[in-house]
Amino acid sequence: MSSEKASSSENIVSQKYDRCLADFLVKAGVGFSVGVVASVILFRRRTWPIALSTGFGMGAAYADCDRSFNPARVSGTRIISQTDESK
Repeated sequence: MSSEKASSSENIVSQKYDRCLADFLVKAGVGFSVGVVASVILFRRRTWPIALSTGFGMGAAYADCDRSFNPARVSGTRIISQTDESK
């Protein structure tokens, strides 16, 4: 083996999962915080703004993770094969 450290597919997938988990925790936490502030200031301490904004954060994190694992699902992108590049 060479002295350069090659990235195995397991390491790449592991890094993507780690990034997805960190993104999920951050976005859900920000959504929760925004929901608490909105609930206290605007909605007389109701619980639905907290659940709604936490859900928005979780959904945004899920969409980002989905794009990370399936880049072909992003609208407006094209997967070009090597035979098409030579034309």
